[in-house]
Amino acid sequence: MPNTTSDNKQTTRLLFERFSASDLDGALALFSDDVAWRNVGTPALLPSVKTYDKQSFRRLFERMLERLESGLQMKLLAVIGEGDRVAAEVESAGDLRNGRKYRQQYHFALEFRDGKISAVREYNDTQHVHDTWYRE
Repeated sequence: MPNTTSDNKQTTRLLFERFSASDLDGALALFSDDVAWRNVGTPALLPSVKTYDKQSFRRLFERMLERLESGLQMKLLAVIGEGDRVAAEVESAGDLRNGRKYRQQYHFALEFRDGKISAVREYNDTQHVHDTWYRE
């Protein structure tokens, strides 16, 4: 039986719950093997702006967790879906070991195939990413 929009919205909820629990393996289990996670922005201005496959996304999130005091809390504010597409509005909060505070707002556009997340486009405040993670 094919997945419904309701199933896809529930998977989206699970994704951010697992990220909040620092359950990277659990989060990645929701992805297709060929997932493409695109962090939208200007690559010349921000090193993290690119498209990640499953393993490179794992490395990115592991590096983030290493720099955070106690993980990244992600709160799902709203989720809407139609067919194999889900849109999610999310806020996150995490304190870096260097004293900086990461307080981000996102929009995620997710696509599903066979019950798995097959593509993600992440939109966020890239200036805040730069100032928090990359500024000297």
